[in-house]
Amino acid sequence: MGKAHAFAYRSALAAFPDIPVPMLKMIADVNAAGAAKAAHQYGFEKSSGNWRDLINDPSIDVVSITTPNVLHKEMALAAIAAGKHVHCEKPLSPTLKDSEEMLKAAETKGVTTQVGFNYIKNPMLKVARAMIAAGELGEITGFRGIHAEDYMHDPANPWTWRIDPSGGPGVIADLGSHIIGMARFLLGPIASVNADVETVIKQRPKSRGSNEMVPVLVDDIARILVRFEQGFGGTIEANWVKTGRNMQLGFEIEGSKGSLAFTQERFNELKFYKAGGNIRDKGFTTIESGPQHPSYGGFCVAGGHQLGFNDLKTIEMAEFLGSIASGTAAGPDFREACEIQKVVEAAILSSKAGASCVKI
Repeated sequence: MGKAHAFAYRSALAAFPDIPVPMLKMIADVNAAGAAKAAHQYGFEKSSGNWRDLINDPSIDVVSITTPNVLHKEMALAAIAAGKHVHCEKPLSPTLKDSEEMLKAAETKGVTTQVGFNYIKNPMLKVARAMIAAGELGEITGFRGIHAEDYMHDPANPWTWRIDPSGGPGVIADLGSHIIGMARFLLGPIASVNADVETVIKQRPKSRGSNEMVPVLVDDIARILVRFEQGFGGTIEANWVKTGRNMQLGFEIEGSKGSLAFTQERFNELKFYKAGGNIRDKGFTTIESGPQHPSYGGFCVAGGHQLGFNDLKTIEMAEFLGSIASGTAAGPDFREACEIQKVVEAAILSSKAGASCVKI
């Protein structure tokens, strides 16, 4: 994610000429040698093996935090105390309590914040949201969302920071936060959940090739029944042992007048079904991303050429820098990240109580 942030800050001005000019002042890494190498590779003026050097530098106005989850709170609170605007990768922190402390500090200090839910920066997601708001789907009757990948499916993969319980829950926070945030972006707040959270691989090698096994105390799969504040229901799945899936982040939304379908595996396309009409013509039509869909045109003047992951990150960072300059929130900010964390923790509580209903 540090690499993705560096790419985005370097590219943002080219695609969005009205934002403030980003100046890459300092990069910090786990040691001085790694930081120096990264500074050279990504074009930063300075580097350090101590992240506090970056926080204490008065020439720095904006800080991006791309570390493991357990480090987010300490770094963010230090940056906020120094009066710096903060972009923090998701999930915001291991617990809702910590996230709320970070939110309170940021709002008290008056700094701009953003959290790395970059997938909702996709022009197609903004089209979907606008169609829903305009009533093109009619009365919404259901939502089905999933974020599934397979990077943890091999039991021989060693124990890492991702499954360290001090960093928070497992897949429900790592991947689930994305699809929960996407659901909220499209359809508004989630009112209640009934969840089943499961650990599939019970232990992993302490390190690659090690015979010493360490118990896994976080979830591999989360299946959640949700009810939105608007009154309709839906389902959400988060799964990092989904064999054969690299990036199955997607949804289907049904309404009385039509439906939308989307998958990150083909994220330059949005499928739209319009109810009624000639039975001969029934079926989903494909809306293809192009310069008519902001912010695609900042990257390419022709449709069909497609955006990529780093372009979404560039949109995210450009909106963040623009929000700092204008004093208006681009989001999702620390407050939205807390709302997503509320759903995560409610789902875990529901699962522990035998999939009982938990209100948010």
